[in-house]
Amino acid sequence: MIIVSTIYGQGWEPVEEMVKLAAELFDAELIILDDKSPTFFSQLEIIFFKRQINPGAETCLLIAPDEKALLNLFSVPGWRKRFSFVSAWVIDSFYPDRVPRIIKLTHHFDHVFITTEEDIPVWIDAIKTPTSWLAWGSDVLRRGGTGSDRQWDLTRIGRQPPEWDDDANTERSCEGLGLRFHGRIKGGDTSDKNQRLLMEHYKQTKFLLAFSNTVDSSTYTHPSRQYISARWTDALACGAIVAGVPPNEQSINRLLWNGATLDLKSVEIKQGLKLISNAVESWRPDQATLNYKMSLERLDWRWRFAEIAKVMNLSPKKLHAEIKLLETKIASF
Repeated sequence: MIIVSTIYGQGWEPVEEMVKLAAELFDAELIILDDKSPTFFSQLEIIFFKRQINPGAETCLLIAPDEKALLNLFSVPGWRKRFSFVSAWVIDSFYPDRVPRIIKLTHHFDHVFITTEEDIPVWIDAIKTPTSWLAWGSDVLRRGGTGSDRQWDLTRIGRQPPEWDDDANTERSCEGLGLRFHGRIKGGDTSDKNQRLLMEHYKQTKFLLAFSNTVDSSTYTHPSRQYISARWTDALACGAIVAGVPPNEQSINRLLWNGATLDLKSVEIKQGLKLISNAVESWRPDQATLNYKMSLERLDWRWRFAEIAKVMNLSPKKLHAEIKLLETKIASF
C-alpha cells in the first residue's frame, strides 16, 4: 500500500500526524506531494486513457485536504497501471460542488471517504463512485489521557466569534468570576511538536472554548454545513469538555455523547462565562474520565483506519495489534 498526501502547513498539523500514523499502522509507503493541477495536455490524456486495474498489485490511499486536491492522484508515478485499488479520503469535504470536472468525468477512484456524512448523496451524484463517511478523530491511544489535576478552567484554541476573540478581554472577564483562563497557545515548529504541545494543554484544562463555524464571521469556513475538527476531538481525547455552540448535524450528534460539550446557547460572552463558571463549580474528575473513555471508543483514528482496511480488503498486522490495545484499554474502565 502507498499513502499519498498533500497535507502540510499551519493549521494542518493534526492531520499531518494522522497521515504519519496511518502510514505506520498500514505499513505503507508515504509519498508527500506538492499540491498542483495537471496541465491541459495531461488532462486530455487522463480523460481519454482510463486507469487499468492491476489485480494483486499494491493499493493507493490519497489523503486530500479538499476536493481540488483529488487531482494529485495524477502526479503519482505510474498511477494509471500501478494499483489494484485506488481510494481517497477528503478531509474538508463540505464543498462537493467544487469537485474538479475531470474527476467527475473519469471515475479513476474506486472509493471515496469524506468527513461530512450529510454530503454523501451529493458526492455520489457528482462522482458516480462509492462514497462513505469517516468522521474526524484523534490519536486517543497514544496522545490522549485523563486526570483530575487541571491547571486551567478554560482554554482558548483557534478561531472564535468576535465576542471571544480578544484573549485579554476574555481573561479579565474570567478573573472577575474567579476562572483561570489560558489564551492562544504558540504552536511547535513541527507537526509532532505542535500536537504534543496542544495535547498537553488540553490535559491541563477543564473546558476548551470552541464554536460551530456557523456562529462566527470567519470567511474560510463553510457558511451552512456544520462540522467539527481536531480541536474538538483532541480536546475530548484529553478529557476536556468543549464549551461553545456545538455543531448541529445528525452525524455529529451521533458521534458525540452527553457530557462531551457544554452548550453556551449563543456567542454572548457574559452569558457564556456565567454558564462556564457554574459548570466549573460542579466539575468532577469523572467527567474527564468519561470523555477519555468515550473518545477511545468513538474517536480514535484506528477505527477510521479499520474502515479503510475493510473497504480496501486489507489486513494490516500493526493496525490490528493496536486495535487490540484499544479494546484492552476500553475494557479496563
